[in-house]
Amino acid sequence: MDSTLDGVSAELDACAARFVKDHRLAGASVGVVLSDGLAWSGQVGFSDLQRREAPQRSTLYAIASITKTFTGTSIMQLEARGLLDLDDPITKYLPELEVADASVGPISAVSLRRMLSHESGLAEEPAGTDWAAHVRESVPSEVLRRASEIGTKVPPNTQVKYSNLAYLLLGEVVTRVSATPYREYVRERILRPLAMDSTDWSPLPPELDGRRATGYAPRTFSDELDVAHEAMLSSSDAGLWSSVEDLARWLVFQMGAYATPETDSPVLPSATLRTMHKPRYLVDELWTRAWGITWYGVRRDDGIWIQHSGGWDGFITDVCFDPKSQVGAIALLNGVGDAPSLAMDLGAIARKSIKSRAPEVKPSEPTPDAYRSLLGVYFDSEYGEMVQVEWRDSALVVVMPTDPTFKVTLFANETPDTFIVGPGIRPSGETCTFARRADNRVVSMYLAVGTFLRLDTLD
Repeated sequence: MDSTLDGVSAELDACAARFVKDHRLAGASVGVVLSDGLAWSGQVGFSDLQRREAPQRSTLYAIASITKTFTGTSIMQLEARGLLDLDDPITKYLPELEVADASVGPISAVSLRRMLSHESGLAEEPAGTDWAAHVRESVPSEVLRRASEIGTKVPPNTQVKYSNLAYLLLGEVVTRVSATPYREYVRERILRPLAMDSTDWSPLPPELDGRRATGYAPRTFSDELDVAHEAMLSSSDAGLWSSVEDLARWLVFQMGAYATPETDSPVLPSATLRTMHKPRYLVDELWTRAWGITWYGVRRDDGIWIQHSGGWDGFITDVCFDPKSQVGAIALLNGVGDAPSLAMDLGAIARKSIKSRAPEVKPSEPTPDAYRSLLGVYFDSEYGEMVQVEWRDSALVVVMPTDPTFKVTLFANETPDTFIVGPGIRPSGETCTFARRADNRVVSMYLAVGTFLRLDTLD
């Protein structure tokens, strides 16, 4: 593992151990991830109390709803291949739902995009579910047999309504659109390319089954912990088992979308990953939590943690990462506790340590020859604003000396001297075009909706 966090390893160990002790858990396997892999891991307590077995980095835990991040990625892959559209109604792919209950609203208002971000309004679980009695149907074909009992419980696009049912149905969409069974699709298109060889569904193959942690029910009136009821089988909404080692690879893949230059991946383009992480709507009145596509963000202290948690019989889990600092964290509990808080606590320790270190100074990349003539000062005569076109941090940007927050990144287009404004700001997607005189000297820049005149120094 990376030695970057050696200085805070004792603090990380103490944080994890204190959490397990304070919550009276059987144990936990945790880790901190940097852009190049698992930088620290800690194993506390027991993966099985009766056998007194300690957890390892390779111990498998039921990661439950973290499975949804793989299902969401599968849907985004199919969209990138032009095989579906996120704004299509679910009935286009699952016509059985045409008979769904329309008492709250038509099923045609339920789109794939709204299902991915838990704003579809669909019921939380399939019809007939009773968690207390351990009764739940998770086979899509059986769920669709009761299509008339499926329907929205609140109007779509009006509030967050977490829906396992939505992700069960999305798994069936993957199967039908790809013409490949959902589990096989995820193995071939996601797990194998990322070398996540220890991530799979129940029933696990023998070589993985022996590495499972035992799940424990919540403590009641004694510190003696009872083995939890065997987790009900599921698939696209909550069925995966995984380890700290494998989930570290998953987080490296996510954070690679923010690397410079972008990390190439056969799984999903960086721009699409960033779209999944980007908030679509706020969840709470304090503006501390927002849902994106599959992932959600939590504002905590001085940053945003993109994450997903999971809870299944005997297990609570969480993975989170901060795109800016390129720090991620994993918390896998074989018991009931606040895994998201533990993961973010560990991530915060690592992030603080990294921020306190002197930055690495590297030689800057030379300005591309095609851009040299564009650099300089430009003036908007109508509003009296002055901007500068610079080559900064390996990108062509427009900055305003009087406003440090103003920064427009320009991306090359096929047409010479024409660029597209980057994401995240008001003129995103607009055109920036430079005009030249007959002698090839740049005289102006048209940025989005206005022209800036080039100011040249006197010879």
